[in-house]
Amino acid sequence: MSCMSVLTRDEAQTRARLLDVHRYTIELDLTTGEDTFDSRTVIAFTARADADTFVELKPAELRSVTLDGRPLDPAHLVENRLPLPGLTAGEHELRVDASMRYSRTGEGMHRFTDPTDGETYLYTQLFMEDVQRVFAAFDQPDLKSVFDLTVTAPEGWTVLANGITEHLGEGRWQAAPTPSSPPTSSPWPPALALGPHRTPRPALRHPLPPLLAPHLDADAEEILDITRQCYDRYHEKFEEPYPFDSYDQAFVPEFNAGAMENPGLVTFRDEFIYRSAVTDTERQTRGMVIAHEMAHMWFGDLVTLQWWDDIWLNESFAEYMGYQTLTEATRFTDTWTDFGVVRKAWGYDADQRPSTHPVAPENVDDTASALLNFDGISYAKGASALRQLVAWLGEKDFLAGINTHFARHKFGNATLADFIDSLASGTERDVHAWADAWLRTTGWTRSPPTVTRADDGTYTLTVDRAGSRPHRIAVGLYDQDPGDTGRLTLRERLDLDVPQSEPQPLGKRPALLLLNDGDLTYAKVRFDPDSFDAVRTSLSGLPDPLTRAVVWNALRDAVRDGELPRLRLPGRRPRPPPARDGPRPRAGRPGVRLRAGHRPVPHPEGRPVALATLTALCRDLIRRTEDGSNPGLRLIAVRHFIDVAAHPDTIAAWLTEGTVPGGPELDPELRWRVLARLAVLGATDEPAIAAELERDPSATGQEGAARCRAALPDPEAKRTAWEAMFTTDDLSNYLFTATAQGLLAARTGRSGTGVRAPLLHGRGGPRHPPGPRHRRRGRPLGVPRPRRRPGNPPPRRGMPPRCRPHPVPPPQAGRPTGRPGTGVAGTGDTDQPVRRLRTRPFRGRSGRCWGAAPSNARTDTGH
Repeated sequence: MSCMSVLTRDEAQTRARLLDVHRYTIELDLTTGEDTFDSRTVIAFTARADADTFVELKPAELRSVTLDGRPLDPAHLVENRLPLPGLTAGEHELRVDASMRYSRTGEGMHRFTDPTDGETYLYTQLFMEDVQRVFAAFDQPDLKSVFDLTVTAPEGWTVLANGITEHLGEGRWQAAPTPSSPPTSSPWPPALALGPHRTPRPALRHPLPPLLAPHLDADAEEILDITRQCYDRYHEKFEEPYPFDSYDQAFVPEFNAGAMENPGLVTFRDEFIYRSAVTDTERQTRGMVIAHEMAHMWFGDLVTLQWWDDIWLNESFAEYMGYQTLTEATRFTDTWTDFGVVRKAWGYDADQRPSTHPVAPENVDDTASALLNFDGISYAKGASALRQLVAWLGEKDFLAGINTHFARHKFGNATLADFIDSLASGTERDVHAWADAWLRTTGWTRSPPTVTRADDGTYTLTVDRAGSRPHRIAVGLYDQDPGDTGRLTLRERLDLDVPQSEPQPLGKRPALLLLNDGDLTYAKVRFDPDSFDAVRTSLSGLPDPLTRAVVWNALRDAVRDGELPRLRLPGRRPRPPPARDGPRPRAGRPGVRLRAGHRPVPHPEGRPVALATLTALCRDLIRRTEDGSNPGLRLIAVRHFIDVAAHPDTIAAWLTEGTVPGGPELDPELRWRVLARLAVLGATDEPAIAAELERDPSATGQEGAARCRAALPDPEAKRTAWEAMFTTDDLSNYLFTATAQGLLAARTGRSGTGVRAPLLHGRGGPRHPPGPRHRRRGRPLGVPRPRRRPGNPPPRRGMPPRCRPHPVPPPQAGRPTGRPGTGVAGTGDTDQPVRRLRTRPFRGRSGRCWGAAPSNARTDTGH
């Protein structure tokens, strides 16, 4: 199989100057077998001058090509490029007949067979350069077109696409053309999600296997409510109405990202339909992803980036709008705490690596370079910059600017310069200078405070600034509560512009002076000595979760930067935080762990103490919640107790009984979590894993079994897992990741369970994680880079991580080290295929009415 050539910026600009692409007519036949499908494409386009160009295509077999009726030699296809020589100025028609490969790794046309019922489900993921895996295309974002799509599918299937689909009979489906005046956006059309359907209830039609139907039925109203609320709120913010004729949300299996913003058909990873117990925070995460993807209907689909240097115009805006709109429109009013603890920390980490880049880099030379920029900077740092822009500019002027942007560039392409011009049109502030300082530079601002006592006994504040960015921040002044020395009360919150024109008067000295209270900017906060003492004694006494999140981030940054020693865990039994603490920042957030247990401890002898401390803390939390008063906190404690268990007796008894004494019952997620930990501890075997797989034969069960088998402390188990990963190409990305987690658990004691790939959009990772074209280079998924031994040169900086030479020897069986699990807590893992929640505006582009589509709203037989 040949490699794929990346598209360079120069090539894209040259082709965009040459071509106008008018229409794609695409016919897909998905009944030709399990390995390939037929793809026939007719592209109508105009050349502005005499020239040569090329079209992209990644076929299994290229059967025929004609240009204006003249045959072209299929043998001229090199890698993924088919030359189109000798174009003359004027109109042209290109016809391509090819056989395309199904994907098992979430790229192009992904094919999934459900192990529970043997049914097959398909969906497309046409991100960046993957359109050419499904049909021939001029694959770049600024060559827009209209798409006519016809699909032949097995009888009894439902086909979803960007527009409303019509069943023509005999398995043929016609999708409504994407808006012809003006055309829709590229490179993400068209999108498909299809498979056999069931009907759990008339108002909620979608392809759905029976195993997950009750879980979606239980969550349907919440998902619909959040969708309606966000839709209505966006129409209050945006003057341009929703631009497409329908809005479907499909929950699909083995999805590599959190979700994908296909116009009119958003695809989500199916773990968001929870079949196991989850916390309210995890439901908030799902709500945020719904809001994020809906924002993309305007930021990305209505107005599309011109080239990949403006990824932030998509992702930063959707990230900011997702959190802000969920806070404004739904019951989840604490979402910025989630952002501060999880997403913002991801941005800070990415910004401190050698691979850091500006939020809006000026030079993204090709699609391979662009792929590396889908990271914490383009998402979290960019969203932080926008939150600061709103604080600095004012929400009214900000919304006026983005509405101007939509009006100027709807159904077209735009650049950073276009957006800044739109913002500047409605304000007197120098937005261009702000953009240069915030979007074209790397790194962060470090903001240490200086508190000075005046002769009259009052105090003033001066904030130093390491960097050139302007900031508008809030400064929280907190005093000790006279009736409770462990509680801090807010005296006043001051608005402060940095750099300052003069010192800020404070009056009486506060116990805690907190810069960036409310987390409105992107900066590293530090404490004056007195405030640090207050933090050490009264952190849990701060009244607001977001305030506590700002403090925790400041402490974390100081430890990472070497300004504070690593926080040591005491050798005694810890006292749980007081009940008055209220909601804890991101308790139960997938990906947030009891960090000390699975991060390196300074001295090996400190590990047993760390594990014992975490075990005692979890045990105390379990005891405190025996009365059922806080089931979410109890679930968190149970998960972490399993992950840090150093002895198998307690958790093995839970597995045998099927429940934790006093609850919860062990659902599939918890059962696989326990079994994975027992495998690490050498307290289970292959027959027990096989029995559990028979009990749960779902896709999630298959992954759990692969994880447990790879974690068994047995040389043959290690050899089998290694060969499955690196001598064949049969594993899906999810099974590959689960197997790698098991190998990692065997080497480090980490019994990973939960989400199988980083959540992005989102959530938590690049939109396009490693598939087979990436994972054969560098270290395998889940295997950490080994520490450099003395005398060995470091890896050459500037190389993408996946390209650095990094041989990894097969892990050997050995004694477990007692390190806890790496799994993401409470992901609600599911195994289910394409399923859709249909919610769409009844009046199309002109209407603002929203609701679940009635059973007669469409001619298809879907949900």
